[in-house]
Amino acid sequence: MLIYVEYITERLLYTLSFVLADREIAYTITNDSAQFLASEEPKLNYSDFSFEGILQINPATVLFEDELLTYQPHQGSFKDMPCLQFEDRPDLLASIFYVLSRMEEYNSAALDNMNRFKSSASVLSKFGWLQNPICDLWSQQFISFLENALKIDLKAKKLPFIFQPTFDIDNAFAYKNKNNIRSTLAVIKDALYNRKQRVRDRRMVRKGLQKDPYDTYDQIMHICQKYPQTKVFWLLGNYTKLDKNLSHLNLAQQNVMTLFEKVTEIGIHYSSLTSNNLQQMQTEAKRFMSITGFAPKANRQHYLMMTLPQTYKLLIKADILVDYTMGYAEQTGFRAGTARQFKWFDLQKNVITNLLIQPFAYMDGTLKEYLKLDPKQAIKRIQELFKAVETSGGYFTFLWHNETIGGYEQWSDYRSVFEENFTLFENSKNSLKSK
Repeated sequence: MLIYVEYITERLLYTLSFVLADREIAYTITNDSAQFLASEEPKLNYSDFSFEGILQINPATVLFEDELLTYQPHQGSFKDMPCLQFEDRPDLLASIFYVLSRMEEYNSAALDNMNRFKSSASVLSKFGWLQNPICDLWSQQFISFLENALKIDLKAKKLPFIFQPTFDIDNAFAYKNKNNIRSTLAVIKDALYNRKQRVRDRRMVRKGLQKDPYDTYDQIMHICQKYPQTKVFWLLGNYTKLDKNLSHLNLAQQNVMTLFEKVTEIGIHYSSLTSNNLQQMQTEAKRFMSITGFAPKANRQHYLMMTLPQTYKLLIKADILVDYTMGYAEQTGFRAGTARQFKWFDLQKNVITNLLIQPFAYMDGTLKEYLKLDPKQAIKRIQELFKAVETSGGYFTFLWHNETIGGYEQWSDYRSVFEENFTLFENSKNSLKSK
């Protein structure tokens, strides 16, 4: 297929790669009108310049700009498919780029008290699209439109479905392996709040008579061995109000990390101090390397604290290859409109970078603490997200913590919620085998 445009831009190349190349659809782009007219290939004219008798889509200007402009897209419709409308022009390709590049997050004032972009400010939330990988749906619609209009089969490859549990280790142990000062202060705090069960549990764990409730590493290890795409991220930051893990010098924690790096890829969980601080990133990376013997190549920001484009630019300088922060704390769904891994597009430089972004569909705390879903409601939400990714393709990536999967304290009723992820995947595998 030959596509005519008046200007070939990085934005256009990036978007067509996501829509067509990733599905192994053969296409060529040209801005040579003579070549376009002379070709006998199926043709699409994606410009305002008219060619008689040739399929035409009048584009919005989004893909042909070089500067970072502030757009306020409205909801429109392209061939009965709801999409974004720019300057009164509905455009599937421009919609995909706008969402995938996270253009709306640049210089946004819609931030929460941790300087995180609010899900409620996203166009995906406003138009009811957040719970589906809308960029993939738009891509499928664009391909179907071309096939119907040109009466051809583009032989689009089905995108693979990949199951990916991920875990953040924010606090390696609840009571065990903590120094006497931290333990004493914790006992005093528990006494003030009359938390008798915690006082008892701490005493039993420190005497070696009871397993630490956050020591769920056997369970996570089993998952790593059974599901090879599993990733584990370790917090090694300074002790702060938001970062309360053990010291990176703690030998018990180091031993656990060493065990895990033998069976799966472990990444760094950059602390709350790093979202705009390269020096702190480098300090924590050195700690990671001193324990594992290699530099971290995958990351997720603690508390999902990141700002665009600053954090991603720092991650590139820190030699991170894949970032797993793309999701919301307060809401489930697909922040970048896809469950697929994709390269980050730097809108300030207007270039495609080599930093890969791996979105996640939901986090444990989102279901229970932010949305306050009961177990049945949480399971239903997970089922919906799983089905959406299974249908469109991509990674069903979800985020839990060693603290939550053991069902300790307020998480006791969420054991079934965690297990639902694996039930869904095993049922899906069995269904494919039976076909």
